[in-house]
Amino acid sequence: METYSKALGVRQYHVASVLCQRAKVAMSHFEPNEYIHYDLLEKNINIVRKRLNRPLTLSEKIVYGHLDDPAGQEIERGKSYLRLRPDRVAMQDATAQMAMLQFISSGLPKVAVPSTIHCDHLIEAQLGGEKDLRRAKDINQEVYNFLATAGAKYGVGFWKPGSGIIHQIILENYAYPGVLLIGTDSHTPNGGGLGGICIGVGGADAVDVMAGIPWELKCPKVIGVKLTGSLSGWTSPKDVILKVAGILTVKGGTGAIVEYHGPGVDSISCTGMATICNMGAEIGATTSVFPYNQRMKKYLSKTGRADIANLADEFKDHLVPDPGCHYDQLIEVNLSELKPHINGPFTPDLAHPVAEVGKVAEKEGWPLDIRVGLIGSCTNSSYEDMGRSAAVAKQALAHGLKCKSQFTITPGSEQIRATIERDGYAQILRDLGGIVLANACGPCIGQWDRKDIKKGEKNTIVTSYNRNFTGRNDANPETHAFVTSPEIVTALAIAGTLKFNPETDYLTGTDGKKFKLEAPDADELPKAEFDPGQDTYQHPPKDSSGQHVDVSPTSQRLQLLEPFDKWDGKDLEDLQILIKVKGKCTTDHISAAGPWLKFRGHLDNISNNLLIGAINIENGKANSVRNAVTQEFGPVPDTARYYKKHGIRWVVIGDENYGEGSSREHAALEPRHLGARAIITKSFARIHETNLKKQGLLPLTFADPADYNKIHPVDKLTIQGLKDFTPGKPLKCIIKHPNGTQETILLNHTFNETQIEWFRAGSALNRMKELQQ
Repeated sequence: METYSKALGVRQYHVASVLCQRAKVAMSHFEPNEYIHYDLLEKNINIVRKRLNRPLTLSEKIVYGHLDDPAGQEIERGKSYLRLRPDRVAMQDATAQMAMLQFISSGLPKVAVPSTIHCDHLIEAQLGGEKDLRRAKDINQEVYNFLATAGAKYGVGFWKPGSGIIHQIILENYAYPGVLLIGTDSHTPNGGGLGGICIGVGGADAVDVMAGIPWELKCPKVIGVKLTGSLSGWTSPKDVILKVAGILTVKGGTGAIVEYHGPGVDSISCTGMATICNMGAEIGATTSVFPYNQRMKKYLSKTGRADIANLADEFKDHLVPDPGCHYDQLIEVNLSELKPHINGPFTPDLAHPVAEVGKVAEKEGWPLDIRVGLIGSCTNSSYEDMGRSAAVAKQALAHGLKCKSQFTITPGSEQIRATIERDGYAQILRDLGGIVLANACGPCIGQWDRKDIKKGEKNTIVTSYNRNFTGRNDANPETHAFVTSPEIVTALAIAGTLKFNPETDYLTGTDGKKFKLEAPDADELPKAEFDPGQDTYQHPPKDSSGQHVDVSPTSQRLQLLEPFDKWDGKDLEDLQILIKVKGKCTTDHISAAGPWLKFRGHLDNISNNLLIGAINIENGKANSVRNAVTQEFGPVPDTARYYKKHGIRWVVIGDENYGEGSSREHAALEPRHLGARAIITKSFARIHETNLKKQGLLPLTFADPADYNKIHPVDKLTIQGLKDFTPGKPLKCIIKHPNGTQETILLNHTFNETQIEWFRAGSALNRMKELQQ
């Protein structure tokens, strides 16, 4: 073990605990002996500032302040790979299963940094909060027991089902200005609302950090968003990111941190800033962040962390950008001129002012009647969000109205649920016709037992969620989902139509009189203290030597992992094309969520959903590909299993921004498990590209994007140059057409030396074990 520690640079103790600080302040109430290390952050920033000799952005301060070797690290935005030491790890239950299975395989006794598991993804919305939670605990007992015992065994805190959504729990308890946190969920950037660099990753990245290995991240570029003016009226923090998404599109933030700054920042609440950072995932950004200010201090104090706020005040110069710092791209948004927005359908970057969406919908043939309005989710479930929605609801109720659409409310955490119950918001929303769901992800991730429509029925829903990909919420490809603020959702659910603009249009009360909704106003934080509700946290025991973690060999939910095969030292010859994907292919298309979430801990079972949502360019259909041997069309997973059984290695051909969306590493594990060797696309989303590398696959891009058109599903490919696989050197691909002709193209990659070692070893986990030996 000593050799392994030296080889990997393992931290035997958390660095903060051995530093002499001006004040010892704990990271959280749950870890009193793990301290915030602003002294180390300051020291590293000063080393880097002296080296670079220029003003630093806030993003650079926090990221470079966590460098493993600030004196020697090569630093070039968009090019060099940084070796970082994150402060903590957070995992939601759907991704934690595979992360903990990989950690168990590593053979390490304990996690090296504070880590937590959050049970929020496996609770299906069906009847209402309490009933749905009881049902989930029963159905998922085996998985919850595995996560609880694995957490206890390896030193990981465990938030039980019903505690709330991971990102809200992090904001309430773990995020703080200047933290570097990684989480196994793409909306981890939510913590940027408290001034932290919080980054979504796959489970294998989390395992690296929990093992004490420096975590690698391509040095991000920095996109500055200067906010001027101030929010008012119906315009909300959600409209800021809806507007920015319309400007940058779903891939405009790839490889960059979005850094908000300017005088307009102070008009946004801390939870509002979190909303903006959360949905930054939808523009492909590495993460988003706001500078430390009084709104954050107010939130920290209200959530019982005044000591952290006081320490942040002392180090504030390191928690804001330097004057004169340089951004790779600069966008300016005047909040005083910003209008309420609604984005969709089918993609979160199709932005419309609320005032115009009705006309656009009529022109495009989108259903105008709103079947369901849904508020909450990790993006918009704060006390302020619920208060503004309740303010709209009260006005409708005063005129005798209820929602014309179905209406659901998802509290972000047990603390939010208990507080809005105490303060009357929940009852107001129920009186409007709403159903309060469990403190969980629910319909936002497809955990919705929807009964009001049949699959294939064209309909419209409006949500305060973050994503609206085809079929994401209810598995119906004909559901037109739009995302907007909770207060706009509430207003539209009352009116029942996309044509309603609450800024200008009138409703008719039960007395026949017309009235207009006033812009909502609500407290950003409760006047009294937050009500914590039920205690749902399980501390890891000090002594876990007697703790056992059992995985039944006959389980259909959990499966211990077997190592992937090593590279055989040869070029990849005669690769079959499993599918050539047409258009958008998110991780939802590659590894669907919803009912498949129950198999997230069983690699072989969940592989039965591989690419079932991707559109095959050959026939324009989903989950229908030609078997090159039998020439019959069949489901994608079945065809992949046929190839694997017969020793046929295969590739996927993809379009732009392949793998956008969720951080789920199952979208990389499944193709690797079923025999894939490479994924060749025009471009990749950041997290998915890394996940593919971690599992020993080759994510490659066309040197000339037009070469996508040269490859046909019936061709075979040979990838050459792997014996001399080096960073920056393209690989050669020979396309073999059925008529005997051949074409040669070049394929680019972004592998560094460490990642090439992962490929040669078969996976990053295999490489970790090699070093351990």
